[in-house]
Amino acid sequence: MTDTNVLWTMAVRFALLSLFAIGGANAAIPEMHRLAVDVHHWMSDRQFADMFAIAQVSPGPNVIIVTLIGYHVAGIAGAVVATLAMTGPTCVVAFLIARVWDRFKEARWRIAIQAGLVPVSLGLMAASAYVIARATDQSLLATAITAVTAVLAYFTRINPLWAFAIAGALGLTGWL
Repeated sequence: MTDTNVLWTMAVRFALLSLFAIGGANAAIPEMHRLAVDVHHWMSDRQFADMFAIAQVSPGPNVIIVTLIGYHVAGIAGAVVATLAMTGPTCVVAFLIARVWDRFKEARWRIAIQAGLVPVSLGLMAASAYVIARATDQSLLATAITAVTAVLAYFTRINPLWAFAIAGALGLTGWL
């Protein structure tokens, strides 16, 4: 596949994906993973998981994962194309919707749409967490740490950063 074809493929795929990323770029992680790893074979599960981790710890918006994927696939041009494709269409749509959205504050259809988007975005985020966990949990210990961290985060007020720190220490020692 030529560089132009790869850039065109990324532009089309990420532009379409951006329109369905309800709840932000992280909601589209499962589809990004499917495209980058399973469909186009641009990278491995591990590389995708590493890029996700880098995007999460980097300052700025989480959409940076798209930039990292684009850079991995086609260098600087890929990073620019992927980022513009993922952010451009949604910016235009958000701008157009915002112009009329406030006019219908009390409309029943607006209230219904807003109420319906909450579970949709939460479901997409849960699917993203599942895809990343599946891509990174390569051992029983890693799976256990993921499960314990999820339980701690959901059921307690213990900061999940403690579990992350323990997992990082285990990784540093070579246990993971």
